Amino acid sequence: MNIAILSRGETLYSTQSLLKAGEARNHTMEVLDPSYCNLAVENGKAVLYFQDELVDDLHAVIPRIGASNTYFGTNVVRHFEAMGVFSVASSVGIINSRDKWTCFQILAKHQIPVPRTMYASFFEFEEQLKTFNGKPIIIKLLEGTHGEGVILTESPQNAMATIETLNAAGVKFILQEYIEEANGADVRAIVVDGVVVAAMKRKCKLGDFRSNLHRGGTSEMISLSAAEEKIAIKAAKTMGLGFCGVDILQSKNGPLVLEINSTPGLEGIENTSGKNISKSVIGFIERAIKLQ
Repeated sequence: MNIAILSRGETLYSTQSLLKAGEARNHTMEVLDPSYCNLAVENGKAVLYFQDELVDDLHAVIPRIGASNTYFGTNVVRHFEAMGVFSVASSVGIINSRDKWTCFQILAKHQIPVPRTMYASFFEFEEQLKTFNGKPIIIKLLEGTHGEGVILTESPQNAMATIETLNAAGVKFILQEYIEEANGADVRAIVVDGVVVAAMKRKCKLGDFRSNLHRGGTSEMISLSAAEEKIAIKAAKTMGLGFCGVDILQSKNGPLVLEINSTPGLEGIENTSGKNISKSVIGFIERAIKLQ
């Protein structure tokens, strides 16, 4: 098969891991930078050019769409879908998972538990803060990765100062309860084709509350509980993502979905778990194309 990885970073670990896994299975692999894809509709059909070369021989694509390129990157994925090319992550799934509030709304519709969260209303800040009963609050920008745009406020006064600053800048955000018993840790589960293929527990570095490995957090391989595995698989399916990372908080009320990453980094999870996730992704493509 001919498989393309949609990535702006050909030398990145994740891209290279997927390339090697596909080549090991004797597939023709290539990396296409979405920035150089030209989209068109000609004679009533979707066509795509990479620079000046017509791309019409692909069987599948693996989107690696960064947060800074969400709009155009998902347009490229949608265009491939219109051309009948299989994608391991749907364009709709990528867009919906990138906006944290949209993601929570969809998860709520399907009764998937998440931390108590409120969409910040520019006219009801004080009333909204009262509902958290003076407890610490997490303030999150609607879009952000690697822990960026996430602020822990210890008191209503600190929360209000932050809110007023974000409001003045015209930034949209959400208010979320702080799950203290998680103790600065979360679980990252990688779901491929409806199966959890690897999982790790991430712990924040001293002095921080964000467990992202990019911010100095540490990780260890774990086995998910039945409830955690069930919620991870259901969340991925609900969002229309055949390949994604599901971040889970371990709370006193059971597992809570914290975030869904449609382009999960593979270096940390592959090194921690010892699992070849890229091989699982290629196997997913092989099964999907066979069924078409």
